[in-house]
Amino acid sequence: MVKDVWEVVKRFSKLALGGLGMPLYAYQVLDDKGTVSSGKLEAENEFTASARLRNLGYTPLEIKEAKTSSLQQLFQFKKKVTIADLAMFSRQLASMLNAGIPLTRCLYALGEQATNPTLGKTLLDVAQNVESGMSFSESLRAHPDVFNDLYVDLIGAGEVGGTLETVLERLAQQLESEKQLRDNVRSALFYPTIVLSFAVLVMIAMLLFIVPVFMGFYPPDAEIPALTGFIIALSRSMRSYWYLYFVVIAVFIFAVRTFVRSETGRRIYDKIKFRVPVFGSLIQKTAIARFARTLSTLLAGGIPVLQALESAGPAAGSSLIEEAVRVAGERIQEGQSIAAPLKESGLFPPMVTLMISVGEETGDLPGLLVRVSDFYEAEVAALSKGLTSMIEPLMIIGVGGLIGFMVVALYLPMFSVITQVG
Repeated sequence: MVKDVWEVVKRFSKLALGGLGMPLYAYQVLDDKGTVSSGKLEAENEFTASARLRNLGYTPLEIKEAKTSSLQQLFQFKKKVTIADLAMFSRQLASMLNAGIPLTRCLYALGEQATNPTLGKTLLDVAQNVESGMSFSESLRAHPDVFNDLYVDLIGAGEVGGTLETVLERLAQQLESEKQLRDNVRSALFYPTIVLSFAVLVMIAMLLFIVPVFMGFYPPDAEIPALTGFIIALSRSMRSYWYLYFVVIAVFIFAVRTFVRSETGRRIYDKIKFRVPVFGSLIQKTAIARFARTLSTLLAGGIPVLQALESAGPAAGSSLIEEAVRVAGERIQEGQSIAAPLKESGLFPPMVTLMISVGEETGDLPGLLVRVSDFYEAEVAALSKGLTSMIEPLMIIGVGGLIGFMVVALYLPMFSVITQVG
């Protein structure tokens, strides 16, 4: 509910500034066979829309902005297409194509029965474009918010090689493995996040409501220890200038996010993540598993090595691994192997580089990469299950120590008074 309200606020702000992002244009085009087709696409202006259609091989006949009311745009929420949705779609489409059903009929059927309205609408649009003569991969590329470049490139390779059903099954396996990997990482981070959030809320509640009560118990002439004085000053500032804390936190979050999104910030952030005790190993193994699984899927789907490396590097989710993979691509153009530059980066364990080297020598690189990804995905699953039992006592001790620190700081002046009276 809060998320929906916040989305309405953002959309209202965009309306006040004059728009809701790129407008939607309705078009009619003529293909090379003389067939007229129509559809809709998002673009910055009519010229951009016309250029996109011409790049796809069509001759635009009419392009005009699709009018929608501001009130309709304000309350129109677009549900995100998840990895699970794409995995299910890929698996179902592969099964239907294997049964001999034409592609357009499959797309229409899956679009009408899709539980995700965004995916359903997208599939119906893709079906119309395919029916009008556009290739399947080009139709998918017109929806980059649903189908990324990796997905579209594999579909394109499957179309060219006549192995679309096999590629779709590989994509389904890839997406299912990615979902399982994300679920394992989230389960490992869930408990610490909840406990830390609870600790912060307890601290804030004590500073706002408990500390003022204790301040009334202290005698006017009592000597306040420095630790207690700090707690009292912090409580007073939070109660008097609470709005400044919100501003400082918002500015801090904005500054950190801006820095992390920069190239230098991403590298520093990834280095810190990989060196965090316990969690660093989990994050590194997750990135390696993603890279190995993605590269295996791309190579098995018929994508050239250099193009596969360009897509598999960013898919790892780490700028450090992405840079190492980019260097490997440059070394390949110079005649070197993939394993050597990956080993020099120091990010990949010897077992991974050895498996890649053996795969290059035997010509079975996709198969050995699958074994690497299976091994590290199993490692991530085992590590995520063990993290909860390992961290639970540490988190309990940490929260108890934090609350105990606050209680001792608040009782110190009373102990001093009792000692003086005695």
